[in-house]
Amino acid sequence: MYMDTESANNKRIFLADEEPEIFSSILEYMYKGDYYPRLVHNKKRNSWEIEQLENDGRGESTVYHHATDGDLLKDTVIYCTADRYGLEELKRVALRKQGLQSGIQCSTILASARYAYANTPDTDSKLRAHYLALIIRSRSTFKRSGTMQLEMYNGGTQLFFDLFVALCNHVDDISTTSYVSIPFYHILSCY
Repeated sequence: MYMDTESANNKRIFLADEEPEIFSSILEYMYKGDYYPRLVHNKKRNSWEIEQLENDGRGESTVYHHATDGDLLKDTVIYCTADRYGLEELKRVALRKQGLQSGIQCSTILASARYAYANTPDTDSKLRAHYLALIIRSRSTFKRSGTMQLEMYNGGTQLFFDLFVALCNHVDDISTTSYVSIPFYHILSCY
C-alpha cells in the first residue's frame, strides 16, 4: 500500500493486495455496522439469519480471490482482512455470517479453510475451529466427493492434522458418553 503524491489534487491510495469487493464490504461495515448480505434477527425463531437476497443468492457467499485464483467464502476473506486491520467486531460479524452459510461446495470449503490457515495466526482458533466443525458435520458429503481425499494427498497445511485431532476427540467423546465400543472393522468400512 502506498500513497501517490505527485500532485496535491491527485492523491490515491493503492491497495494492490486487497480484493475490491472485500474492501468495499469492509468500508460498508465501517459506515453502516454490517455488510451485504446483512444479518437480520428473526423474531419468531429468536435467531439470526442472513437477509434474503433479491436474486437466487448464488455467488453471494463466495468471492473470486486473485491470490488463490478461485472462489473463497466471502466471510472468511473478510474475517482475515479484519484480523489484519485489527477490526475485532467485524471478525465476530464475519464468523457469525459464515456459520449461517449452507450448500457450499466441498472444494470451496477446503480452499477457504486453506486460506484461513494461511492468513490467521496459529493462536486464532475461532475461524479454524469453525472449519474443523464444518468439515466434521459435512463428513458424509466429503466422503462421497473425493475432494477431501485429493486434498489430503496434496497436504501441505496444518488443517489436516487439526482435523485428525478433532475427529479423534469427537470419537473419544462419543465412546466415553455412550460406553459403546466401535469395532475396528466398522471404522475401516467407513473408507
